[in-house]
Formats: sequence, C-alpha cells, structure tokens
Amino acid sequence: MTKQLLGFFDSGLGGLTVLRRVLDRHGPVPCVYLGDTARVPYGNRQPDDIRRIAAEVVGWLRDQQVSTVVMACNTTNALARDVAEGQAGVPVIGLIGAAAAMLETRRVGVLATPATVASSAYRASIEALHPGSVVIEQACPAFVPLIEAGEMNSDDMRRSAQAYLEPLLAASVDSIVLGCTHYPLLVPLLRQLLPESVQIIDPAIGVARQLDAVLGPPARISPAPRPFSLESCRFCVTADPDGFAVRATPWLGQRPAVSLQLLQD
Repeated sequence: MTKQLLGFFDSGLGGLTVLRRVLDRHGPVPCVYLGDTARVPYGNRQPDDIRRIAAEVVGWLRDQQVSTVVMACNTTNALARDVAEGQAGVPVIGLIGAAAAMLETRRVGVLATPATVASSAYRASIEALHPGSVVIEQACPAFVPLIEAGEMNSDDMRRSAQAYLEPLLAASVDSIVLGCTHYPLLVPLLRQLLPESVQIIDPAIGVARQLDAVLGPPARISPAPRPFSLESCRFCVTADPDGFAVRATPWLGQRPAVSLQLLQD
C-alpha cells in the first residue's frame, strides 16, 4: 500500500473531532492538521471568501505532499468542495455525504454555521439520498466563537443551545446532525437538553469509516475510544499556537505540539 499522509484542515479546533474519530478507528495514522485560527470562524464569512480560503489551505496541504485531504470543516465542504478537489491533486473526503449516509430516520434537524445553512448543502444531500425526508436546518452563529473561547459549559452556551434546539424540537425531529465539526464538543450539553429518543449524528464517524477504503479496515473496532498517540501527527495553526494547544488538550487527552504557520491572507 502506498505510504499515506492524511491532511486535515479546519478554521480551528473543530476538525480535531474528525481527527480523533479517525485515530480511534485506525490507530496512529501519519497526518498533518492545519487550524486556520487567524480567520476563525469561517461560518460567518461570505461564500467567495470561503472559497478563496479553501484554495489557499488546500494548496498548503498539497505542498506538504499529503496523499488524501480530509475537509474537516462543514462550511468549506458546503461551499468549496469543488475548489478543494481542484487544488488538492489527491482524493478529497468530506463530511456532508457521510452524514447523509448515516441517517436512519426521516425527520432530521441540522445544526450548522450560517454559511452552511445558507448553502442548503445538507438539505440537498439528505433529500437526494432519502427522498421524502423533512429537513430543518438551524444556523448557530454563537457556537464556534464560544467553543474556541473554551466556554463549552458557560451560561451563554446553554442559552444559545436552548434557543437553537427550540425550532428543531418544535418540528419533532428524531435525528440531529452536527453540521459543524466543532459541535461534537457540545454533545454532553446537547444530550442534557434533548429527549433520549433523539439521535445525535456525528459526520466524523462516517468520515472515519470512509477512510477504510484508503487505510484499510481497522484491525479491531471498539465502542470505546482506544488510547492513541499523537506522535504521528503534525499540528499547525495560523495564530496562537499555545492557546490552541491548551484548548485542544481536553479533547485529545494530551497536549499536542503546535507550530505557527503563516499563510497569505
């Protein structure tokens, strides 16, 4: 098998939820992760800006000679998948189709950034794969800034979550897709606010499964995350590497070594 080097990118912490799922399933895969923390959040930006940024960050990953690009960011997946594929020169794996394939119900809520919701990408993908589905998309502009500030359990976060969930619950959804890779960090809070019957869908799980075709099937699959090492991963950010390392530690279970990578803006 050709030596693999996976390239992940996101505006900040969120893509680590995808990386974590991949490492849980496949073990210590060589990878490089770029968090564009100088320009977080992406979800409040204009589509042309998002497409320009996608071209830039994927071009940087191409220069690192990655063998596969993982778009660990729903906003760029929704608005710039074609840009990423044009720049990468290698296979590109995204989140939206993976999420649609995971659904087992037909009344679906989607929590996402304003830009992702405006694109209707989730609605289109779900309806194409599951005709007759009812899809309610909810923009959550407060989530990413609060998560990046480390306020997963703050009063502001709880109030925002309650407000964003209200229209989905009023529509009697039975599944909720986490349409931003930051949002799995909020699962403990969301689980408190949702009926037990509502399924929470993390597209990163689907991405990790799709990588079986690239990395081979996992030697073993455990329902519990297995211990893993970050020694095979290189982490780069475009601003505040120390702050990123501190905020990433609770999710990764260890503090990553993070270097500063300046990109053209």
